[in-house]
Amino acid sequence: MSLAIRQAGCDDTVNLETYVTLHRPLITRRALALLALSLGLGAASAQTYPDRPITLIVPWGAGGGTDAVARMIGNLMEKDLGQPVNVVNRTGGSGVVGHSAIAGAAPDGYTIGMITVEIAMMHHQKLTELNPTSYTPIALVNLDPAGFQVRADSPYKTVGDALAAIKANPGKFKASGTGQGGIWHLALAGWLRDAKVDPATVPWVPSNGAAPGLQDLVAGGVEFAPVSLPEARSLIDAGKVKSLAVMASSRAALFPNVPTLKEATGSDWATGAWRGIAAPKGLPPAVATRLEASVKKAYDSKEYKDFMAQRGFGLLWGGSTEFASFMAKADADMKAVMTAVGIAK
Repeated sequence: MSLAIRQAGCDDTVNLETYVTLHRPLITRRALALLALSLGLGAASAQTYPDRPITLIVPWGAGGGTDAVARMIGNLMEKDLGQPVNVVNRTGGSGVVGHSAIAGAAPDGYTIGMITVEIAMMHHQKLTELNPTSYTPIALVNLDPAGFQVRADSPYKTVGDALAAIKANPGKFKASGTGQGGIWHLALAGWLRDAKVDPATVPWVPSNGAAPGLQDLVAGGVEFAPVSLPEARSLIDAGKVKSLAVMASSRAALFPNVPTLKEATGSDWATGAWRGIAAPKGLPPAVATRLEASVKKAYDSKEYKDFMAQRGFGLLWGGSTEFASFMAKADADMKAVMTAVGIAK
């Protein structure tokens, strides 16, 4: 190595080999590696990053929404970085297995992943110690806000009508769209809590996702399905379901006639399922910057925008700093709601 270093307390510089020779008894192999990093060798290698394939871990199964978004992002990053970006599905443990695989990888930029809203929920249930601060955030690339769906023949014309009925008939109405404690359950509970209504007023019927929950809605088994608009899209288009509100700060481009909760009821509650790219904690800043630039280029591309529009997925960009703040708020919101419904441990 020819890297020159300045010895503390003097103006002379020596190369790394000389330094090692002078101090060899004191330097272990691990210490030498740490010394190299501290002297900037990590930054030097970042200038050539990446020089081999990258693995992009997805904590959910192949064929799902998260998998589809990750593969599109990966394909676009591959073009920009000049190296293969291989998507690997690591499923199990309600997302714990995949999120753990991302957090536990070497922080060298060659293993990254798509983390999801569950990272702000799982640790409150003691399923894992991982939380949003367990990663180097790269970028937020998607947010699908919760909607509030009823059957097309429902007597409720507005979400305000439904809320009034809930208040007048505690325990009469049921809702579904995910498992107990899943994002759509917490979306409904958070809204009811914000409206000063006990979340238990609307019993939750667990389901294996939005699709079976919506089918239960159409069949009359439940009265409400607070799932995302993209998930409800086909039944809305078929005239079997109608959406009364979206739990977001602005209306969805997919259904611009659906009001926000703020517009309809004055509630500021907003939440949804989100996805973002992250890396293990301790990623070298130069590598993080390169990855963020690559994800931003992918996000801004026509291919990505068209892909998301075709599937009805929501677009929301947040760079590394914004993504970190976004996750911190999501974590606080989920803790409050999960505590209110007795799920937090």
